[in-house]
Amino acid sequence: MARNRVRIASALALSAGLLLTAGCGDDKADKESGGKRPGDGSPKVVATTTWEGAFAKAAGAKDVKVIVPQSVHHAPDYDPKPSDLAAVAEADFVLYAPFEPYAEKIKEAAGSDAELVEVKLDNDADKASAEVLRLGKMFGTDAAAAKWKQSFTAEYGKLQQELKAAWPGGKAPSVATQVFTAWSAKMAGASVVGTYGPEAVTPQQLSELSGKKPALVLDNAHMSTGTVLPDTGAKQVKIVNYPGNDLELLPVYRGAADAVKKAMAGTGS
Repeated sequence: MARNRVRIASALALSAGLLLTAGCGDDKADKESGGKRPGDGSPKVVATTTWEGAFAKAAGAKDVKVIVPQSVHHAPDYDPKPSDLAAVAEADFVLYAPFEPYAEKIKEAAGSDAELVEVKLDNDADKASAEVLRLGKMFGTDAAAAKWKQSFTAEYGKLQQELKAAWPGGKAPSVATQVFTAWSAKMAGASVVGTYGPEAVTPQQLSELSGKKPALVLDNAHMSTGTVLPDTGAKQVKIVNYPGNDLELLPVYRGAADAVKKAMAGTGS
């Protein structure tokens, strides 16, 4: 990907501006080292959220800074601080998602020679693995990314087996899922009878979903619209998409598997 040079946002504080100036002096050395800081085994990466950060870590990046705190429940609501933007200008790679409203601020603040990378955030196992391998190739950490994929594939397979073993009566549960949590339904081998969101469920959708009588509703913990199918008997399951501060992806899948198994216990299909 060609490197994008963009102007430094005028809103940065003076201290941030000095930091940017200091960082620019290393541009030539960075280029000569293949986009990496001299002596480092991986590039300096700034990620907007823990989700992008976890993808970067899985791909082999060791120096990863996350802008949006993990404690922020709905990451797109975060307003980056000048210090956040200064960190962006120091990076070799800046990872962001197009749906994040502050993406333009991030682009404008990316000084020096930072390469802007739009990340496809999706926890679907196949898509996540492909994105990690893509980033690994970009970072020059292909071997680390391939090693992660191998261990992830093995663990994901175990979770699928555990979920199948927990099917009520040995039959795949019927589920309605929020569009951004469909990956968890796939992992569980569930029968998806309908999807909703990201907008609030309309009366027509409510009627249609209720008529299909799903046993479970897989809801997005980060943008929940409340109880989706009240008074239907469907168990609503909170699915978390964003990794924690450890920037590990596997706990996201384990957490979803545990939540779905708990919900399936004692239900019919």
